[in-house]
Amino acid sequence: MRFNSKLLSFVINFLLGVSWALVLIGAVTSFLSFYHHSFIFAFFSAAVGAMPGLVGVLLLEYFITDKEKLRELKKQTALLEKIAKGR
Repeated sequence: MRFNSKLLSFVINFLLGVSWALVLIGAVTSFLSFYHHSFIFAFFSAAVGAMPGLVGVLLLEYFITDKEKLRELKKQTALLEKIAKGR
């Protein structure tokens, strides 16, 4: 991930780390809360507990991908304009 702004890159990486931490915390705490009742229920509970963090990871990765796509489209546009001027 190469963003033009170092601050934006730092914030995105920090939020991505926080989201992964929420995935881990949600899954582990949910699993440990329900494994006494049923092991299968504990696994389903862990999956549900990890969902908010996974949504955060998904949104941040979408943002990163969209920014990279925009940067590549700008490069392609500049190249196409350069080719068009050459004719």
